[in-house]
Parts: sequence; C-alpha cells; structure tokens
Amino acid sequence: MLEYTIENELNEKGFVSVCGVDEAGRGPLCGPVCAAACILPSGLYIEGLNDSKKLTAKRRDKIFEEIKSNAVAYSIAFASVEEINELNILEATLLAMRRAIDGLSVKADYALIDGNVCRGFQLPAQYVIHGDAISPSIAAASILAKVTRDRLCDELDREYPQYGIAKNKGYGTKQHMDALRQYGPTPIHRTQFIRFLDNEN
Repeated sequence: MLEYTIENELNEKGFVSVCGVDEAGRGPLCGPVCAAACILPSGLYIEGLNDSKKLTAKRRDKIFEEIKSNAVAYSIAFASVEEINELNILEATLLAMRRAIDGLSVKADYALIDGNVCRGFQLPAQYVIHGDAISPSIAAASILAKVTRDRLCDELDREYPQYGIAKNKGYGTKQHMDALRQYGPTPIHRTQFIRFLDNEN
C-alpha cells in the first residue's frame, strides 16, 4: 500500500491541492506522449493502486475508473508527434505535463513530478524518482496516462494495422521494426526514433 507521506508533508507546509504528474509513451517509436495530473482526496485508499507498469491491463482499467470517480480533480493531456519531432521527447513530455496541470478543474498549488527532471512549471514542484511506486498521487497519474495512451494505440492500430501497435503499444519490437523496413514510416512515427532506417539505406 502506498503511503501519502510526501503529500502529507506538503499539506503540513500549507499546500492544499497537491497533484501527482506522470507520463506514458516516452519510449515508443510512434504516437503522441501522454501525461496526466491527479489530485486525490487526502488518505484515499484504492486497492491495488501502484506503478501502472506493475499492473495487468485489466487491473489498470478497473483502477482507472476508480481514480476518475474519486479524484478531487484529474486531467489528461498530450504532446503530438509533430511537437516531439520539433522539440525532442523530453521537452515534449514536460509540455504534456504542463498541459495536464493546466487542465485540472481544481487548481493545484504544488506538483509532484515523476522522474528526475522538473523545470518550466508555473507552480511549486519537485521531481520524485520512481514516484509512481512511492506517491499515490503520482501512481494515479501514471495509470490515467497509461490507460489513455494504450487506448489511443488501439485506435492507431486500426488506422495502421500493419505495425502491430495494439500489441506493441508503439515500442520498437522486432515485428514493429520489420514492418517499418517493409512499409516505411507513417505520419505517426517519430523521426528521431526511427533513424535506424536511414542507417540501413
């Protein structure tokens, strides 16, 4: 069970609305990067809430609905493939995170950012390494982002079925990379991530 240790410490310092922020989709070869921000009621217990990568898809889907039903506020946002190509994946991820925070229906006064980079936010914030395994707020954000992006991958798979995106979620599996070699990239592929194609020509 994740403890609200960080959130409680911030509450004691006077911060009322602490949001957890996480992303999904930094590593794939295609599709946008997704970020979520989530403010949970203090002490809310959701059975199984944890780092989204440690949960089955079925469990994530169930917890996804519980988070949406119980959160004080949540927001999900994207940075597009075009923005990833223009900015780079780190800056695009931070952009998606800022958009998610800005989209909260209840204004956050502090943000807990999963990872080891925290810059460009318009509110007090700190990064938390492996935060999705430490902070319930970040874990909730990780599930919101992961489920949302996985569902988007299902949609992209229907548009571009030859790449197996529903199964590989855009990651560089052998099947995905072989399909890129056979069919070439699509508008949803990230140019910086598929340079191996140039090296093979």
